[in-house]
Amino acid sequence: MQKTTMPSFIKPMLAKLTDNKPFDNKDWIFERKLDGERCFLYKKGDSIILKSRNNKLLNKSYPEIVHALQKLDMPDCILDGEIVAMHKGITNFSLLQKRFGTDETSKSIQSKLHIYYYVFDMLYCDGYLITHLPLMTRKHLLKTFIPFKGIIRYVTHKTTNGISNFKKACKAQWEGLIAKKKTGVYVSKRSADWTKLKCVNEQELVIGGYTESTNARLQFGALLLGYYEKEKFKYAGKVGTGFDTTIQKKLGAKMKRYEIKKNPFHNYDDTIKGVHWVKPMLVCEIQFEEWTRDNKLRHASYLGLRDDKDAKEVKKE
Repeated sequence: MQKTTMPSFIKPMLAKLTDNKPFDNKDWIFERKLDGERCFLYKKGDSIILKSRNNKLLNKSYPEIVHALQKLDMPDCILDGEIVAMHKGITNFSLLQKRFGTDETSKSIQSKLHIYYYVFDMLYCDGYLITHLPLMTRKHLLKTFIPFKGIIRYVTHKTTNGISNFKKACKAQWEGLIAKKKTGVYVSKRSADWTKLKCVNEQELVIGGYTESTNARLQFGALLLGYYEKEKFKYAGKVGTGFDTTIQKKLGAKMKRYEIKKNPFHNYDDTIKGVHWVKPMLVCEIQFEEWTRDNKLRHASYLGLRDDKDAKEVKKE
C-alpha cells in the first residue's frame, strides 16, 4: 500500500433500507442508527474541516465540534460520522435542524443544545487511503489512532444477536440499527453491505407545494410532498403537523421564494383547494406510520428541513 495525497472530498457510502426485518448473522455487525447530520472530518496538519454529505462546509454551524477536535492528538485523517443533538439520551433531529446552515458561535446559543460528533468509520489515515480495507480493519485503525474524548465519540457496535439488539434499540426509543458487513469495503454509493433496520419510519421527502391555512396568523396549512422516481417527481401526500410558530414563519417565507405557477408533480391526484406550488428544491425529514397501497404517507409529521441532500437524490425507501 502506497502513500497518497489526501482527497479533498469522498462521496459517502449510504445504507439500503430492506424489508425492515432484523436478523442474526455472524458476518455482520450492528450499530446504533443516529438521527442527525452526516459529517466528514478532514484533518490535515492543524487544519480541521467539517463537510456534509454533499460537500458543504459545516465548521461555522458546529464550532464546538471543531474546537473539541483541535484538542485531540491524531494523525492526518478523514473520518465519517454523524453530528447529533441529544435530548434525554435520544438523538433528536428536530433540535439539530435549528443549527443547519447557521453561524452559531455564541456560547449562550451552544449551551442550549447538547451536540456530539459520533464517528463510525475512517477513510484515510496518516498518508494512506484505506477505503479498500475491510470494515473491521478500518474500525480497528479508527480506535487505535483517534483518542475519543468528550463530545467526540466512537460508535460502538454489537457482533452478535441482531434480532435481540434491535428489540432493545426500539425499547430504548432509538431510531433503529445499521447492519454492516464485516468484510465490506467503503464505496461511494448506496450499498447492500450497509442495511437500515428502523424502529420508526422516517425518510427525506421534497416539498412541492403547500396549502393555505384557515388561520390567518399562520403561513401555511400543510406541505405537499414528493420523491423522485426515474426523473419523475411523484406525489407522496401531505403533512400538516410538526410545525411550531418559528417553523411556520421561516419555512413559509422560504417556500414563498420558490413559488411557481405550474404543478411540479407527475401524478398529483388530490382535490385540495388553495394550493401554492413550490419548485421542488427543499428537502425535509418526515416521520410517518406507513405507506399506503397507493404510495401515500399515513399519519405523517414534519421533523425539519435538510440542507445536506440534493432534492433529485430523494427516492422512496
